[in-house]
Amino acid sequence: MRIRTRLLALALLGGSALAPLAASSEDRPRIDITGAGSKKYRAAVLRFAPAGSSAQGAVEQLRTAIESALKFSGLFDTISTQAFLDPVQSPALSPEPRVTCPNWRQIGTDALVLGELEVQAATVRAEIRALDVSRGCQAILTKSYRIDTKERRRLGKAIADDVVGAFTGTQGVADSEMALVSDRTGAKEIYVMDADADDLRRATSNKTINTFPNWSPDGTTIVYTSYQRASRPKLYLLTRGTKSPGQILRELPAQIYRGVFDPTGAKLAVVRDAEGSSEIYTVGKGGGGTVRLTKNGAIDVGPSWSPDGRRIAFASDRAGAPQIYVMNSDGSDQRRITFNGSYNSNPAWSPDGKWIAYESRVGGQMDIWLIDPEGGANLPLLEHPRSDEAPSWSPDSRLIAFASNRRGRMDVYMVDLNGENLRQITNGPGNNTNPAWGPRRRR
Repeated sequence: MRIRTRLLALALLGGSALAPLAASSEDRPRIDITGAGSKKYRAAVLRFAPAGSSAQGAVEQLRTAIESALKFSGLFDTISTQAFLDPVQSPALSPEPRVTCPNWRQIGTDALVLGELEVQAATVRAEIRALDVSRGCQAILTKSYRIDTKERRRLGKAIADDVVGAFTGTQGVADSEMALVSDRTGAKEIYVMDADADDLRRATSNKTINTFPNWSPDGTTIVYTSYQRASRPKLYLLTRGTKSPGQILRELPAQIYRGVFDPTGAKLAVVRDAEGSSEIYTVGKGGGGTVRLTKNGAIDVGPSWSPDGRRIAFASDRAGAPQIYVMNSDGSDQRRITFNGSYNSNPAWSPDGKWIAYESRVGGQMDIWLIDPEGGANLPLLEHPRSDEAPSWSPDSRLIAFASNRRGRMDVYMVDLNGENLRQITNGPGNNTNPAWGPRRRR
């Protein structure tokens, strides 16, 4: 019983034990995330034409913000202004912007971004054009933006995300947010930040253990586990706007270790105590319609919904050690999909439905692996002598955020789906864990 209790604690809190993984990563297949091999687009971003004197000081700041957000996508490189053959200043957009296309083609430009910027007391307005140089500088994106001045930092990210979408077919994710757990103040609290770690702010302040943040599909709510009442795990909400924060599912007497919104936001999959083990249930956000999905005396944890809401991936030790399983959302057709390795946990289903990322123990540390939902292709995404844990997908399924102690303490990193372009996102203080990438923000 003591062994089972320790295994439950490890599974719920993200720790690891047991034997090393035996699978090899030799001859690993390549995953193409751009649809065009390893090609990156080269973007030239002009300094937007200021509409009024109040925008004069903001145009260069916006230009560099767009560049930074394009690089964040992993799909674009930017061209230094020193290489420009034409002026850095954008021409007027009306009636049609005049550009010398051969000059941009000569320096290897794929995307030319230009526009106008107006800064007012309450709002910032921008008008942009993104030109495809290979098509004779044809405009493939024409759009207007209006954003609250208090959120001015978001404008460059929003523009870059749309440029990414215009050239790749899938909108970028620089203008998205991430929740995480940090103990930088001495207790494990929930924090929220932009996906590039900008504007980090603390969301809880109860000086106890808060963990497992998970976003609602509309991005207005985060459900998380907290031990703030009698040191027992229960579910709580953080909300924006008029929705009420605080504890939920009060009528469920058992300890609740984790909650995950379904794709509609109307119900959750939860992990709770049941007859001496942890089991997975679904329950309406308001507390009604509880359905038990697992019932076998094993430890069943880590539920992750498929994007269509029809299936749930989870981890279970019913075969003797944690492995990844998939079941229908009503609990039927439960089947194991991982067979390599003796400890596999914490599944995360990609938003496009193609992959499940998970932790796998290798040589004493945890690595991030990928498996397709039918259990066919199974390959390592990251291998490192230190532990990489808690994978979380970007809304476009191109990037994976995770926590790692590869620099001594835990910080949040991200990597492209093909295992390239590794980046450290947080940089202390304390340990930063359990990243949860939110949906794209509404504008």
